[in-house]
Amino acid sequence: MAASALFTLCRTVRSLSASANIRTRAFYHWATARRTIRVFKSGRASVLFGVPTLFLLQQRVRGSAAVLALDTEEVLEQADYLYGCAETDKLYQLLLQHKDRDDAEFLWRLARATRDVSRLPDTVADRKKQLVYEAHECAKRALERDESCFAAHKWYAICLSDIGDYEGVKVKLGNAYVIRDHLQRAIELNPKDATSMHILGYWCFAFAELPWYQRKVAAIIFATPPTATYEEAVDYFLKAEEVDPNFYSKNLLLLGQTYLRMNDKDRAKLWLSKAKEYPPHTNEDKEVHKEAVDLLKSLG
Repeated sequence: MAASALFTLCRTVRSLSASANIRTRAFYHWATARRTIRVFKSGRASVLFGVPTLFLLQQRVRGSAAVLALDTEEVLEQADYLYGCAETDKLYQLLLQHKDRDDAEFLWRLARATRDVSRLPDTVADRKKQLVYEAHECAKRALERDESCFAAHKWYAICLSDIGDYEGVKVKLGNAYVIRDHLQRAIELNPKDATSMHILGYWCFAFAELPWYQRKVAAIIFATPPTATYEEAVDYFLKAEEVDPNFYSKNLLLLGQTYLRMNDKDRAKLWLSKAKEYPPHTNEDKEVHKEAVDLLKSLG
């Protein structure tokens, strides 16, 4: 790269840094602190650019000759940072800009982000449905790109279950074995993934207490309808806790609820108390806290 061109590019970056919005500056400071460096070669020279520089260029001068496209690793790094900060909408907008990327690791993250946006309180019904189907399509593409990606199996199972909410009981039950099989495959590929274990535990919990009319529907669809027990559900929930203790407030609550169904009040109180004491970081955590408090009161 000629010296004059490099000088112009650097000056542009400084200007962009000064005018960037709050979100961009926040990411800039975080990435600078991490001192993550990328090497981009252009012409005869190799120039070192930090991730924040590339992010600013991409966000602020898109479409100009100066734009340097982020590679998949950098997009994933930004995405994981935003996910860790619970910046749901910002994460979705970031990934949406790269929606044509044909990479399983990217696609399952886009499926997750799309689904998360669909579950935001201010997402209207029609938009929610659209996002649910888009998330399913992203997860399906991820699985097609890499069958050995455990997260692709997990999010395909989750998104397929969401589709059932719109397709009716018959479709939801008809997908039951498919959902279970993908969750089991996710655990085989990554035995340390507590989330997959939790979801499979919830699958067992749901079928253990399936309403009678849904059992009749299942009997029509399958020669051998899906069945499960509370004991199987507890086993998966406990395995998830062994892998990653206190990773999810809902896992603690479901352990308490499942033990209640099994008439084991002492263990139920133990896990409900843990759910009650879980630090509420999200709206779901707050809902879990309230439900745990109510159940504990009912137990005396």
